[in-house]
Amino acid sequence: MQRDVTFHSRGVECAATLYLPDSGAGPYPTVVMGGGWCYVKEIVMPHYAAAFTDTGLTCLAFDYRTLGASGGEPRQHIDPWEQIEDYRNAISCAEKLDEVDESRLGAWGISYSGGHVLILAAIEPRLAFVVSNIPVVDGYVNMRRVHGERRFAELTRALLADRRARFDDPDARGYLPMSADDPDTTLSTWPFSTIKEVFSKIAETEAPRHVHESTTESTELLLSYTVFPYLPRVTNLPVMMVVAEGDDITLWDLEIDAFNRLPTPNKQLVVLPDTSHMTLYSSASHLEIAAERTSQWLADVVAPATR
Repeated sequence: MQRDVTFHSRGVECAATLYLPDSGAGPYPTVVMGGGWCYVKEIVMPHYAAAFTDTGLTCLAFDYRTLGASGGEPRQHIDPWEQIEDYRNAISCAEKLDEVDESRLGAWGISYSGGHVLILAAIEPRLAFVVSNIPVVDGYVNMRRVHGERRFAELTRALLADRRARFDDPDARGYLPMSADDPDTTLSTWPFSTIKEVFSKIAETEAPRHVHESTTESTELLLSYTVFPYLPRVTNLPVMMVVAEGDDITLWDLEIDAFNRLPTPNKQLVVLPDTSHMTLYSSASHLEIAAERTSQWLADVVAPATR
């Protein structure tokens, strides 16, 4: 069962979908779910929501401002701190819903939002648990490694040119592809042809609102993004991290380093072998394994009231 929900985040209307279990009586433990780079709530989240509702949880999946069905301008602009603010307002929305047990309210994120929920774990006192999937944990290191020294210098020049153009004319902002078929010749934020291939198929079959580009400024903001200063503040909150073995997109070694820096004793790391960042979107079997492992952990975490 599902229904549409809307909420406001600093004056912008954000669109969400509430997924409910088919049986049982509420209020239910609830997972608030946000997407990653350029994603909309129809990408991947319904698959995870189906697994979680089978476990007896409610899920509130939402689109950030400027993306998907939500309002806001400029379109396809990705400011991580605005997205974290949207998460916090989605939590405010969830705790007012009759179906939601606000004492068992958590956050789930994937890729960019996998990093967001680690920051939320440090700053959002209403959370009872957090699930971080294949997270972006340090934007600068991530961009420098995936682009390489030569292309990273080219990316830096493009970001600076866009900043100068925006100063002269605020309407002159540029856009970068999320990825490209030919990443060695076409500059993009995430230079992997597999990303373009997977998301093109998803846009055709599941998520027609997906737009495979973002403002150039979004990538500039990514370079200042890091979760590491916040990790020492996560002292007791239950945290699960799912990592794809060999993930060269969001860098699995950095993700494991971030997990190890969490002081909370209530944490679990799952490293999925023989998988990758993108197969957690494109491979039904890999997605099902990740969802099943997360559902098992959530069932243990939310079985009793956590507060």
